[in-house]
Amino acid sequence: MTQHITPIYQGTIIDLNIEEVRLPDGRMFDLEIVRHPGGAATVALDDKAQVCLLRQYRHAAGGWLWELPAGKLDPDEAPRITAERELQEEAGLAAKQWNTLNSMISSPGVFTEVIHLFLARELSSVNAQTEDQECIEVHWLPFSEALSWAGKEKIVDAKTVIGLYRAQTFLQGG
Repeated sequence: MTQHITPIYQGTIIDLNIEEVRLPDGRMFDLEIVRHPGGAATVALDDKAQVCLLRQYRHAAGGWLWELPAGKLDPDEAPRITAERELQEEAGLAAKQWNTLNSMISSPGVFTEVIHLFLARELSSVNAQTEDQECIEVHWLPFSEALSWAGKEKIVDAKTVIGLYRAQTFLQGG
């Protein structure tokens, strides 16, 4: 339970606080917590069993990463709406069929970010609207190859690895 919050930084995407918390055993600690509104990511699978992956430049990660189309939740926006918006903006895709793959917590020791994962099928092309600060290439890869990349560390982005494996489980009836 949070007892006291000291704001350190308030940005356009994240806030950083020192939060005094009481643990379930009664001990008190100051923790550095990064508050993030959360996000949504989509495993977009076409009728040829190919998945849409983005090769995206990520300065904080030191270069190019393979990722699912994803983005930050806007205020009062449902995760599915975020997933639809980001799929269109980043990959130029719309989907008729949506399934939830549930959510994941990216780094629970310091971040409040929850990422909601979705499977999108019955895809069609729409106009992409990449944001100015994004450097993205859209690629299509056989789903089985993407799973292999996730297992071999060619894909290291957590939401992408988890999304691919959860989509596989869903598609196998799990």
